Order: sequence, then C-alpha cells, then structure tokens
Amino acid sequence: MGKPAHHARRITNGGAVPKGRRQMLGFGTLARAVFGTPNDRKVKSVRPLIARINALEPEFQALTDDGLKERTQLFKERVAKGESLDDILPEAFANCREAARRALGLRAFDVQLKGGIFLHQGNIAEMKTGEGKTLVATFPAYLNALTGKGVHVVTVNDYLAKRDADWMSKVYAALGLTTGVVVPWQPEEEKRAAYRCDITYATNNELGFDYLRDNMKGRLEDMAQRGHYFAIVDEVDSILIDEARTPLIISGPSQDRSELYTAVDKVIPAVGEDHFKLDEKQRSVTFTDDGNEFIEQALLNAGILPEGQSLYDPESTTIVHHVTQALRAHKLYHKDQQYIVRDGEVLLIDEFTGRMMKGRRLSDGLHQAIEAKEGVQIQPENTTLASVTFQNYFRLYEKLGGMTGTAATEAEEFMEIYRLGVVEVPTNRPVARKDEHDAVYRTAREKYDAIVKEIQAANAKGQPILVGTTSIEKSEMLSALLTQAGVAHNVLNARQHEQEAKIVADAGKLGAVTIATNMAGRGTDIKLGGNVEFKVMEAIAANPERHPDEIRAEVEAAHAGDEAAVKAAGGLFVLATERHESRRIDNQLRGRSGRQGDPGRSAFYLSLEDDLMRIFGSERLDKMLTTLGMKDGEAIVHPWVNKSLEKAQAKVEARNFDIRKQLLKFDDVMNDQRKAIFGQRLDIMRSEDLSETVADMRDQVIEDLVDQYMPPKSYPDQWDVSGLANALRDKLTMDLPIADWAAEEGVDQQAIRDRLVEAADAMMAEKAEAFGPETMRDIEKQLLLQGIDAKWREHLLTLEHLRSVVGFRGYAQRDPLNEYKTEAFALFESMLNALRADVTQHLSRIRPLTEDERAEMMRQMVAQQQMAQAPAPLEGPAAEAPQQQLAGFDEADPATWGNPGRNDPCPCGSGLKFKHCHGKLT
Repeated sequence: MGKPAHHARRITNGGAVPKGRRQMLGFGTLARAVFGTPNDRKVKSVRPLIARINALEPEFQALTDDGLKERTQLFKERVAKGESLDDILPEAFANCREAARRALGLRAFDVQLKGGIFLHQGNIAEMKTGEGKTLVATFPAYLNALTGKGVHVVTVNDYLAKRDADWMSKVYAALGLTTGVVVPWQPEEEKRAAYRCDITYATNNELGFDYLRDNMKGRLEDMAQRGHYFAIVDEVDSILIDEARTPLIISGPSQDRSELYTAVDKVIPAVGEDHFKLDEKQRSVTFTDDGNEFIEQALLNAGILPEGQSLYDPESTTIVHHVTQALRAHKLYHKDQQYIVRDGEVLLIDEFTGRMMKGRRLSDGLHQAIEAKEGVQIQPENTTLASVTFQNYFRLYEKLGGMTGTAATEAEEFMEIYRLGVVEVPTNRPVARKDEHDAVYRTAREKYDAIVKEIQAANAKGQPILVGTTSIEKSEMLSALLTQAGVAHNVLNARQHEQEAKIVADAGKLGAVTIATNMAGRGTDIKLGGNVEFKVMEAIAANPERHPDEIRAEVEAAHAGDEAAVKAAGGLFVLATERHESRRIDNQLRGRSGRQGDPGRSAFYLSLEDDLMRIFGSERLDKMLTTLGMKDGEAIVHPWVNKSLEKAQAKVEARNFDIRKQLLKFDDVMNDQRKAIFGQRLDIMRSEDLSETVADMRDQVIEDLVDQYMPPKSYPDQWDVSGLANALRDKLTMDLPIADWAAEEGVDQQAIRDRLVEAADAMMAEKAEAFGPETMRDIEKQLLLQGIDAKWREHLLTLEHLRSVVGFRGYAQRDPLNEYKTEAFALFESMLNALRADVTQHLSRIRPLTEDERAEMMRQMVAQQQMAQAPAPLEGPAAEAPQQQLAGFDEADPATWGNPGRNDPCPCGSGLKFKHCHGKLT
C-alpha cells in the first residue's frame, strides 16, 4: 500500500533465512514445480473432459430450441438403460452451456465447467467471489436431474433461493426440466409440488425442518420431500460448518414460567464481579462459592426460594436452572452483538452473516431469560418434538457437493465429517488485488483514529471503500466517527436488512464508503462503478415514459466511464477493523475486492484490545511492542504479526471444530435411533396390513408378562399367579383362569404362554370381524403411528436431560460419551417396550358400537343435519314448525352421539368426517 496514511513501524530481519530452512524451501519449491500440488493435479485431471465439452459446442449450437429438450429426453433414456452419468457428462454439459447462452446470454468459461465437474464428483469447488458460482451449479444439477431422483440446490437465505431459482429456471426450462423453490410459510400443496420438480432451490433450514415435519406426518401422500439423492450447497462453509453448531429443533409449547423469569432477572444485576467466573474462550459463566452464597440469600430475600430450602436441595433444580440462564443472558449475551430488540421482540443475529434470524430462538430457557432482561414479552418455553443436526441431515444425501470462495482452511473438517474433498478452481483472470500486512496498534482508540484517516485519504481520491466490522455496535460506533469527520457513508447490518441488496450494489461506486457487519453469503457482487442492472432499474422507474432499451444504452455508456474512474482510483479497498475468529470470514471479506481480475486492495487494522487479540493472541506480541517502545498512534506491520494472528485463529478454529465434533458424536447416538424410528414410521405408512406387526408386539408383551410373574427356571409355588391375572386384565382386558391353569399337573411357563397367545389372538380376531378388516387395519396403523410419535417425544426429552448431566460423569473418571451411548441405548429399548405395551393395551380396549348405539347415533345425526339445513321460519300460513331434535342428543357430549360411521360427518358440527375429527384414534 506504500506508506500508510497513519504512522507505522515496519520491522524486518534483513531477509536472513537459516541455511537448513533455505534448503528445505528450495526442495519444496522444486517438488511443486516438477509434480505440482495435489490441487494442481486435480485441476489438470479434468482438462480432457473440458476439451471434449468444447469440441461438442458446434454440434449443440446447431440444434434448435426443441432439439436441446429432445437431447435431455435422450439422456434420460440412456441413464434409465444403465449408462453412467460420467459417460453422459460431456454431452450434458455442452447441452447445458448452450441452453444458458440462449436463455441468459452467458457462455460458461472453462473454469466454470471445471467447477461443475468437481461438484458432480462430490467435492467442494472453491471459487473466488465474482466467478459465477450460481451458473456453475446448473451443470451438475442438470446432469444429476437426468436420473429423475431430484436435485436440491441449497442457499443461505430465502432471498437467494428465490432469486437463483427465478434466474436459473430459464436455463432448466430451455432444457425441458422443471424448477421449484421452497420458502417458509409455503402452502403444503405448493411445497410438495416444489419438491417434485427436477431441481429444487431451498435454504438449509427449510430442508432440515421439512425433513423433520415429514417424519411427523400420518400419511405418505402428505410428505413433501421425496428422498435425498444429490445436494449442491452454496456458501458450503457457512452452512455445513458455521451453522452446524446449533441443531434444528421443532418444538411445541410447554408450561409458562414468565413470572419466574422476571423475578429471577431482578436479582441478577446485584451480582458482583467476584460472584461469578467468566470464560470467554469457552463462552461459559458460572457462580463462584461466594456467588452461590450471595444468590441463595438474594433468592430467599426475594421470596423466590422458599424459607428453609437450600439451592442444593433437589426441589431447587428448576430455580437453579433459571438463575444460571439469567446469569448467561446478562454476562454472555449483549444487545446489538448477539441479538437486537425490534418491535418488542428479541431477534438473534447470525454471527457469521450479521443477519437477523427471525423465528430462531435459543433453547433451554435462555431466550426467555434474555426477554426478561430486555423487559419485553416473554414467550413460553417449548418442548422438543423433533430435532436433527445439519451434519446428520446432509449426510442423508447419497451425494453432496458444495461451492464457496473460502473452504481450504476447513478442508480437514469437510473430509472428516462429510467425506467432501476441497478443490481450488483457478480464477478466470489472475487476481490483481493487493493484500497488505496487518497493522497492529496498542489501543482501540489509536486503531480507529488511523482507520478514519485511512478512509479519508482513500475517499479523497474517489476510491470506493468497504469497511468490515464484527458487530452492529462497532459498525454504529465507527459510523458516528465518520459522521463526525464529515465522511458520507452507508451502514449495512441487521438493522438495514431490507436495504441490503441496494447498499451492496452501490458499494462499488466512485467515492462510496460502506460499513458492513460481515459479508458472508450476501449474494450480490460489488461491481466497480456500481451495479449496472440496479442503475437501469432505477432509471426506468424514474422515467416510465421513455423506452427501456434507450435508457439501458445511456446507463451502460455512463457506467463504462464510472468503472474506468474507479479502476483508476485503485478499485475497491476492503478495510477490516478486526480479525474474526475464523480465517474464512476474513477471506470472504477480502474476496469482495478484486473480482474477475479487477484492481483492488485489502488491509486489516487491529489493536491489542480486540476480542481475538485479548482472548487468544500471543502475549509475546504485547511484550514485543513494549520492548520496541511504541509511540502513541504508531502501528507494527510485519509478516510475523500475520503469522501470529493466523496461529491464534487456527487455535479458535480447532476449538470450534472440537465443539462441533463433540456435538456430532452425541447426536450420532440419537441419529441411529432417529433413523430407526423414522424408518419404522415409513414402513408403517407404506404397509396395507399391519396385523402381523401388532400380533408380534402382543406376543412380546405376553412373553414379558409371563417372564415377570413366572420367572424362567422357577417352581410353580414361586409363581405370582394373581399378579399375572391382574396384569392381563389391565394390559389385554382378558379375564382368564390363570390359577386353574397353573394348578394343572405338568404345566410350565411355555404352556401358559401359548394359551395366553391363543386367547389373545382369538380376542383380536373377534374384534377384527366386528369392525371389518379395512377399519381394523386403519385403526392399527393410526394407533401405531400415534404411539411411536408420543413415545419418541418423551424419549427426546429424556435424552436432553441425560445429555445435560452426563458430563459430570467425567469427574468419576468415566467417559461421558460412552456413558451416554450405554444409557441412551437402554432408554431406547425401554421406549420400545413401553410402545409395545401401550399399543397392545389400546387395541385390546377398543370395541365397536352395538347396532342399537349406532342406530341411535344415526337418528340423532340426521336430526341435527335437518336442523342445520332447515330454512328460517316464514311468517303467515306457509310457516312450518321446525324439526324437533331427538331427546338426549348434545353435540358437546360425544357420549350422546350413538355410533356414527367413520366416513360420516362428525356430530360436533365441525364439517369434518368423523374419522378426522372426534373419531380420530388417539
């Protein structure tokens, strides 16, 4: 950057490199020159494919529009006959390239074809900003859609899902394929149609939630997703790594404890610094011994803790939980950093994109604690109905591919968790951006003074500047400094969410200054001179009387001059005010400059008071600065500083990887159980006849009861005959002469078990005959599904509680994960036993109504319908007396309804069929 506007001290070592190190460097350089890096070899390996695609271009250019669609049909037939996608790839890519050229006016570069090949092979294609990743995805999506199994293209937000689907659907339509988009709050029918398209665009959240919702449905035809064949994940690092720390949870309301949250929140502000211990590295906060004593007394004084009760008593568990969450809300979660308050609602902010996460809430009562702290309405806590982690959801796909500008730093995690390789795809034009060494100041004040001066210097020559911050609070503080300095600027953070596309589009204009809180997944390129499409749309809106083509020609001519002026000023200057925990986020910000070979510049301004430097930075750096006798306003700029910071960031990344791995290990235990339960539900919904399944469950229940009351290898005088008889009456509603059987000579447990099974089978056969085979099959299916869902919800809650306490086993030198696995398996077995018992008990208790009851109900229903349909009484002689309702009928009392048919209207007057209303099996 030449001499910076601020005063900086540069330290060099005179270029001296130890002799051994020089030899090592020389050998490594020589090896790379001869053999190339592993990445170079991967990129070279696809050159023959690219040559074949290019050779086919004239053939496909000669086709008519219908000819392109006919080729798609031909490819589908070849795949159906067993030809592999790899064999068809060159022709399919050539067909797709031609369709994109005609539909969008874009001819894919060779590097874009390479990216598409790597995606098809199940890799992550690392492509720089501005390299056209949206178009790249169409090639593997088209190729894999030829199987007819459906392809999902995953985006980071709903805006991008809709934009990309709308834009790229033109290409797919030209190829004869259908495109769908899935968004929140979509009507069920529309959502099912979107998933049945050849290519479906959706966010990671919506895909995960739909998977969970599908596995709560009662009928196959109500399920939205049709399988998990191939997914292409855009901004793959943001979705599969950053967001993978938090599982997706579908929950339902539970008990309202608003008053307790509010009462506890009033106590926390009195907590002193010596009452708690804050660990910023682990993002945890705990009470000290003094703090426990203080809070216990404060709770007693406030009347929250009953007199004579201690915090350590079992009865105090709920209060302790609330106090802990309130402490976390006050000490770990700060307004305008982790969340904002808008319209009386606490909205979380995504730490990686700076966006509001509407509809997302912190679990375990933490969100309620923050609501109490901010004095807004406290929403009730929820209980988990279903949950899944992103890791385990995306591992459902047979094949996975991903795109991003920054993945190489997390290559190990992608391979270990998802079996995804990372391939760096070369840029279409060489990168011309200048990346400067970090400038480190002693204090934040000195740093911000230097930043303002640097912005003023660049702004004076018209260079557009993108200033990156790590929080809303810091972006607004810097905005105030720039306003004070008289620098016009825009601010982009969660508060300006709605104007995002416009602000980003203008960020490349001559003299533009834009402050942005994180820039991951913004989806809009910063183009030098401004975004010409936005300019055209604005001009057309301002001059509706003029012809759009005339306006476009004028705007494009003016834009060419603006672009040249910005390039002459040095291109986009990315100025980062802090290092992020992850190197990827820094690289994403840096990558906004220098797109498609444009000139550009990037620099990071840091201080020893920055969070990363303070928590993870090397103490040696502080000592070095002290030794050098740094003056006020002076910075240190040296490659050693960059390396030191990269090491600090690598430590944080490794720690976060460990957190995600640990989360995944625990979720893997639940995932095996989840897949078993969801698979069982699917089998039940697909089955026409479940009589054998319920018979097996009934036999198992009988076997368990016999083993309980007549233990194996025990003598008859040790049997609990009356206990078994009572249990059979309760579980199977069978009154059998167990005592007489047990008194018979030579009768053993097996003989009694066989008699019980025979009696139970006979009883259920009578019920089946009375209900009719079709009705009985329907009853069995509904009871099984409802039983599974109820038991699974209870099981999830139990596992949550187990997960929260199993960590303490480590103090007893026992591995918490192994303990969790063992106990979770035992709980799962227990759940299945309880499910068998419940289903058997419910089936044994149902009975059809008698003819008299059915006839009476039908009479009452007819009378009710006649009453509902009768016209209003007329005045004069034509008036008729209204129908009299039969005595005893009460639409609010099902006991008075008699026996309605399952397909008849429900007597309650809802308009639904009886089987879907009060006749629904529970």
